[in-house]
Amino acid sequence: MGDQVLKDWKNKLYFGDNLEILRDKIPTNSVDLIYLDPPFKSGRDYNILFQPEVGKLKGATAQVKAFEDTWTWGLEAEGTYEGLISGKITQDKPNQRLIELMKAMRSYLGECSMMAYLSMMAPRLLEMKRVLKDTGSIYLHCDPTASHYLKILMDAVFGIENFRNEIVWRIGWVSGFKTQKKGWIRNHDVLLYYTKSAEFTFNKEYIPYPPDYRRRGGGQPTGKGIPIEDTWNCRPEDRLDSIMIMSFSKEKTGYPTQKPEKLLERIIKASSNEGDLVLDPFCGCGTTVAVAERLERRWIGIDITYLAIDVTSKRIKESAKRIGKIADFEIDGEPKDVYLAKKTSG
Repeated sequence: MGDQVLKDWKNKLYFGDNLEILRDKIPTNSVDLIYLDPPFKSGRDYNILFQPEVGKLKGATAQVKAFEDTWTWGLEAEGTYEGLISGKITQDKPNQRLIELMKAMRSYLGECSMMAYLSMMAPRLLEMKRVLKDTGSIYLHCDPTASHYLKILMDAVFGIENFRNEIVWRIGWVSGFKTQKKGWIRNHDVLLYYTKSAEFTFNKEYIPYPPDYRRRGGGQPTGKGIPIEDTWNCRPEDRLDSIMIMSFSKEKTGYPTQKPEKLLERIIKASSNEGDLVLDPFCGCGTTVAVAERLERRWIGIDITYLAIDVTSKRIKESAKRIGKIADFEIDGEPKDVYLAKKTSG
């Protein structure tokens, strides 16, 4: 597609494999900001909960598998790995640094589930770099299960010199089963923040001063507020809890890995401007695109399960309706019949 500019843009939800869609449908140097919250290699299946239909028993719930976060080395992983090494599955020229890293990883890890996961992620990160503008930024949201390996992949793809921050997002208060763990209780996710070059968009954000805040000399503060650091939700003034612990949140869609809108609002405001194009290649229930729409950004969402596309589509329409707007977007690859929709919903 070359370096063409996206003209007459209409926001898009793509249903399908994000590697194919990134490679075949999204132009080089066209995206201002990428946020991705890929499967974490947790070894779990994730279900989505729905309210009961009319006539069902009170308190009942329906449950549908949203996606599998399980990885095994097999023919598919082998094919993806070989395609990456040969340069046949990405649009851009082969990245020799990444190729050598993946060979070393395979030698070290062997043909295991982690290697299958990294083989899935590596070509997708290459395509994300290609579509990102030179002034663009990318935030990869992960947890400690694979964050150390993903950091090395990101270094190889985007360059060590373009690593900006490891952001620690404290999930919130902990109770119940987690507290029974022997050892330290994990209560954070990691966001790996990279840019494509040394010239990038960044709008500094601040937390309002608390009422009793004083400068070192005892005087009243005169600035915009307290600059936000790379540890989030770690002080009373910076409330950014996981939506999963917000029992009565109106945002909840029932999607198992949903993130709070405030988290995406912070990222989108900091690393893009109005009219910029925001991409989420693992869009899930659509938090990224919903916030991008509200903040007057253009957007692209991609997901391989039609359940995610359906949830996101309804969310965008309902959100627009609440503020008196008509949601203007297209769904590319939408199933044409009920059978196919059911087949591709996980």
